[in-house]
Amino acid sequence: MSVILSSRLRRRWISLSGVHSLAEDILKAAGAPQSDLSLLLVGDRAMRRLNRLYRRKDRTTDVLAFPMCDLSRVTRHRSTRSRSRAWSRDASPVTSLMLGDVVISLPQASRQAKQAGHSIERELAVLMIHGALHLLGYDHERSAREARRMSRRERAIARTLRTIPKLIANRK
Repeated sequence: MSVILSSRLRRRWISLSGVHSLAEDILKAAGAPQSDLSLLLVGDRAMRRLNRLYRRKDRTTDVLAFPMCDLSRVTRHRSTRSRSRAWSRDASPVTSLMLGDVVISLPQASRQAKQAGHSIERELAVLMIHGALHLLGYDHERSAREARRMSRRERAIARTLRTIPKLIANRK
């Protein structure tokens, strides 16, 4: 497993090693322990630009996911081919594969954490889980049923995480 982590933030007030460790834990919990992903932390301006370019929404957002391949097609194809054994995205491990890129706006995550009344660490975990599931083929915008399915999977992964490491350093 490899997590390629980079930050485009001017102020380094986050523990990149803690974020890296958390991302690895999330991949394991999601059933993709041998998979790779790229995680990029950005500010609001960069996130707004990406959201405008790729989703045609001219505003910042919390997380964007850019899958390298459509795993929902892979799982549908595989499940119809081998009817003798049950196989689903929820239970099957993904073998070594570059899943794609997850981009998180740290300022937006910080605002959302404050608004929800929980820590930035918890909010980052939620956003990383959400982004990773998008890379694994889940899409809450596809249908209400898929949204419920994705939400259940997000909660299940969050429950399996050991203590979330401290991610915030002293701000200067």
